[in-house]
Amino acid sequence: MTDAGGDRRFPRDVRLRRPLDFKAVYAGRLSVAAGPLVLYGLRQPEATTATRLGLSVSRRVGKAVVRNRWKRRLRDVFRRLRARLPAGFDLVVVVRAVGPPRAGAAGVAAIERLLLDLVGRLVRKIGRRAGAAGPSDQGSSPDPAKSSPPGQGS
Repeated sequence: MTDAGGDRRFPRDVRLRRPLDFKAVYAGRLSVAAGPLVLYGLRQPEATTATRLGLSVSRRVGKAVVRNRWKRRLRDVFRRLRARLPAGFDLVVVVRAVGPPRAGAAGVAAIERLLLDLVGRLVRKIGRRAGAAGPSDQGSSPDPAKSSPPGQGS
């Protein structure tokens, strides 16, 4: 049952399962959106842990068949991209009301590109927020003259 393409399982340790996990990600208030997907994210306290995925597909997206198709497609894409994603994040993907995902390999490739783009944007956004959180991060200077934009310093 092993696949030459790598590990195709979706083990419990890479899933968000408890409502508290979802609430923590939503409470972080960091999200990016593109097309039919909205991605919420939160950096885990231990950066060495695996990136975990949670899915939220409401009834507005469609009937059960359509919602399950979205979930299967997103889990499959996450499995494929898991090695390329940064470690130590909790991610929640929310599907907007758009109907079923595109079929075939082209649909899978489109969702892969979209998810990689969203994760990259979210990681940059989290990094900017962490950089603005305190002067001790990455050599930030508490001196306002050094941290002002070019042309506006003394």
